[in-house]
Amino acid sequence: MKIPRRQFLKLTAGAAGLPVLSGLAHAETYPLRPIRILVGFPAGGTMDILSRITGQWLHDRLGQPVVVENRLGATGNIATLAVARAPADGYTLLAVGSPNAINASLYENPGFDFIRDIAPLASTVRLPSVMVVNPAFAAKTVPEFIAYAKANPGKVAMASAGNGTSGHIAGELFKTMAGVDLLHIPYRGGPPAVTDLLGGRVQVLFDIVTNSIEQIRSGSLRALAVTTETRCAALPDVPTVADFVPGYESSYWTGFGAPKATSAEIVDRLNREINAAFADPAIKARVSDLGGTVFSGSPADFARFIAAETGKYAGIVKSAGIKVE
Repeated sequence: MKIPRRQFLKLTAGAAGLPVLSGLAHAETYPLRPIRILVGFPAGGTMDILSRITGQWLHDRLGQPVVVENRLGATGNIATLAVARAPADGYTLLAVGSPNAINASLYENPGFDFIRDIAPLASTVRLPSVMVVNPAFAAKTVPEFIAYAKANPGKVAMASAGNGTSGHIAGELFKTMAGVDLLHIPYRGGPPAVTDLLGGRVQVLFDIVTNSIEQIRSGSLRALAVTTETRCAALPDVPTVADFVPGYESSYWTGFGAPKATSAEIVDRLNREINAAFADPAIKARVSDLGGTVFSGSPADFARFIAAETGKYAGIVKSAGIKVE
């Protein structure tokens, strides 16, 4: 049967609009089942805490359970690989952060390419590391520490939570920019490093503020400086390293990602919701209490930031000759 030309044009115009309408309908109905957030680090840590805060917000706003799953191993690589291989449907998300960008230069073949295989959803928080010493240590300021280290090359022990961790990277950057020779002592995690610093067996530690803020407040550790460009609101009297070493900056940052082929509609929806979460006054206050600051933006903003940080870390890893344990 021959269809009149006018009717044919109406039908073809309507058909052309179907894929767009289908995509919009998918975005409007998402999510229809529980969402998982994979965290590559232990429960109770910074990334885990922020993921649980975000998960509760998404549950309240999207009307579906959000399950935080701690998938440990290879400094976050196990969780990243699982998300990279997951269906790109918005139901498996990844808590991302500076360890992912550092790992890109540390691991030759992790089974994925972080920048290629993970779609950035939203940045959330930046946290400084704190340059801390035992209160009995001779140096009470960064200039005094630099002078002492230069007078005792290779004799000042710098602890870290392990090779290639954010604290190790912060310390190596300090060594290069301050022109000092520190002896790196890697530990298996932050707690034993802090224990030996408290016991005076090592002299300095660059530690994420959330890990050491209570010891600083109690006086068990002395904070010489924070590693971000600006002071930390939770430690307002502590100067920045850049006050004494111009241009120095190192921070621990967090956010969320998804499998690379996740639709733009779902990415934008999650970006809006996560940005709204960290704009909430109660959550901002919680972040401030942890020692961090909120930094939000579009998925494209986060992608550019990740690329820049990955390049920065690659330079530090190469110059310091850092190898995974």
